[in-house]
Amino acid sequence: MLYKLVKGKAKVMNENIKYSKDEAFRQRSLNGNMLSLVIYTGAPLAIYQGLSQLFKIFDTVTAAHISAESVSAVAYLSQLIALLSAISGGLSVSAGIQISSAFGEGKYDMVKKRVSTVYLTAAGFAVFMLCIILPLTIPFLKLAGTPDVLIKAGALYFYIEIFTMAVSFINNIYIAVERSRGNTSRILWLNMLVLISKLILTAIFVYIFNGGLHMIAIATLLSQSILLIFAIYNSLEKESIFSFDLKFISFRKNVVNDMYLLSIPVVAEKIFFSLGKTLINSMSTVYGALMVGALGVSNTLGGITTSPQNGFQDGSSAIISQNFGAGKYRRVLSAFYNTAIVNTVMGFIICTATLLGLDFLSNIFAGGDINFAKMIREVYRYEAVGSLFLGVNAAVMSLLYGLGKTKITMILNVSRVFVFRIPVLYFLQNFTNLKDASIGIVMMVSNISITVMSVTVICFVIRNYKNKYL
Repeated sequence: MLYKLVKGKAKVMNENIKYSKDEAFRQRSLNGNMLSLVIYTGAPLAIYQGLSQLFKIFDTVTAAHISAESVSAVAYLSQLIALLSAISGGLSVSAGIQISSAFGEGKYDMVKKRVSTVYLTAAGFAVFMLCIILPLTIPFLKLAGTPDVLIKAGALYFYIEIFTMAVSFINNIYIAVERSRGNTSRILWLNMLVLISKLILTAIFVYIFNGGLHMIAIATLLSQSILLIFAIYNSLEKESIFSFDLKFISFRKNVVNDMYLLSIPVVAEKIFFSLGKTLINSMSTVYGALMVGALGVSNTLGGITTSPQNGFQDGSSAIISQNFGAGKYRRVLSAFYNTAIVNTVMGFIICTATLLGLDFLSNIFAGGDINFAKMIREVYRYEAVGSLFLGVNAAVMSLLYGLGKTKITMILNVSRVFVFRIPVLYFLQNFTNLKDASIGIVMMVSNISITVMSVTVICFVIRNYKNKYL
């Protein structure tokens, strides 16, 4: 009896220790200096996003080592993978919002219910997607308008990426959960392990064993599996309110309704955005298959600027959700303003650096092909100008996501491609003599236009927000 009593007290003490770290972050989120909080939360995510983009560059360079067609295959097929991963991305965003909100309110029981339920939901979708997509891979690629030369070069690569996508379903939810509790440093170090593992495996498979494009996909699958192991281990930590527990799985309306309903616009947004980018890639083939690769490289270079901004967007949206849930309404706007400042300054510095080093970077990607390098430079010079404005757009998204206004984010992101990109490219291709330059110009126009639109929208959102809460 005495043993059980002591054991019970020890368990309570252990739980208190686990909770104290999360509670300490909650108090900092609700009361601490906002600029330092935005940097503290967003910097690890920004570093991870930036390094992840650099490793994507390595993937592209490695693909160029295999063949120029491989670069185009990776650029084209990656958009299709992103399209299929939309459910995972949408669910992780909506779950993160709702978990952060419950955490900010101090409803720890609801936190655990939502965490447990969303893990089970993600696992179910992963299995479902594997059963549906794998048997239909080739028809799917043809339906998406993939050129035959790219299907031949990348079909096996795509098969393996589908398995990686299934693994990432769980990983994305795990990252969203850790982000909700402010544990962004853990996200950074775990993902650093994944990225380094991928780098080493890719180098061994391609440069030492002379493997084909599919070996890059295998390296990605193995490295993501490492993260999955840690995700499962950490999510089964019984003493944490952010862990998975079968007893807490609940599909009651108050637990899942908001998560699922908020995820629908995000899923639709990601599907349409990826579909739109796939259509842009298809339209780019008018200038030859290599133009798809040039656009893909340009997007990758643009990601050096925008990926760290997206890291701050993710970190800030969690802060906003927590403060909104706790009724700290002025701090919600403070988080948005500080994120906009950080993203704008950071974006200008990084974008300027990539432009100054563009000749060097384009030659690395081109693999010695002078014409390909010229294409890359021509597209990116225009895209970079537009990228300078996207830091503000990322801050706008952080506020909208944090407030759960996913219908508005869907409209903005769909407009970015289907209003400001595809129609503009169609016009440039059919009513001007700009030729190859059209691809770069349309990227610049869409990036600037969506920033103007998002700023206009957020002015109305903030005005209504102030009238209602301040």
